[in-house]
Amino acid sequence: MGEARTTGGHVEGGTAESDTTLVVVTGLSGGGRSTVARALENVGYYVVDNLPQALMLDMAELAMKAGGAARRTAMVLDVRSRAFSTDLAGAIRELKERGFSPRVVFVDADDEVLIRRFESVRRSHPLQGEGRLADGIAVERALLEEARDQADVIIDTSHLNVNQLRRRVEELFGGEDARRLRLTVLSFGFKYGLPPDADFVLDARFLPNPYWVPELREHTGREAAVSAYVLGQEGADAFVASYAELVNATTAGFEREGKRYLTVAVGCTGGKHRSVAIAEELAERLRQSGLAANAQHRDLGRE
Repeated sequence: MGEARTTGGHVEGGTAESDTTLVVVTGLSGGGRSTVARALENVGYYVVDNLPQALMLDMAELAMKAGGAARRTAMVLDVRSRAFSTDLAGAIRELKERGFSPRVVFVDADDEVLIRRFESVRRSHPLQGEGRLADGIAVERALLEEARDQADVIIDTSHLNVNQLRRRVEELFGGEDARRLRLTVLSFGFKYGLPPDADFVLDARFLPNPYWVPELREHTGREAAVSAYVLGQEGADAFVASYAELVNATTAGFEREGKRYLTVAVGCTGGKHRSVAIAEELAERLRQSGLAANAQHRDLGRE
């Protein structure tokens, strides 16, 4: 397994003046910067990849002024940028002098591992020039030596796979809520087409349609009378219970695989009665089991 080192303060820092949390990600090419960047996005950071070092302060000030999601900003630097210089330490000092408290993450790996990774994707190292992969790695190590020495977090990815690295970053920067799987139970009408982002598709058309009950036709599945009618039909409760159990059984696995958003689509003919009532009930049962679930209704109001 890889190791991570942290020094000084809390990862979720930020200054009292700006309330802006900044993370600077750098390290060896092939070490896993892109995976770190995606993991930070998963836990709510606004990520700027391949940022020229000369723009770090400007980006930090923009994040402070923008507020909202940009208050948690990660800047990813590497040697591909023409503006990259060896004075990363100086750039970090300048950020601190302006009142920011950046956390520096350095991703590293053994030379042999880096070489295997480059060879597996048949890419050359950005600094190898006419030389060998090992030459490019050596040049980059020398260039980033000071940055590694001053890093707050060093993650050795030599023995981490993509999912393990992602989880490590989320543990350091996310907090429990940011790492939780979020579920959307989406009602829809089959006549308007399947939701393209659905992970599960449930078909509620086996239930009697309230459309054919005159006193219910103009109402929706969000209203008590329609909901009671739909959920009172034979098989409705077992249908909801079985799918709630299925979703509960799969969420831990989805979380381990890095999935953060899951869409369970429930369809009926028009997306007004049966699917809406079932989606509301399923979302409520998932919440009762401790999952972060909400109901949305794609086609409600289209008829």
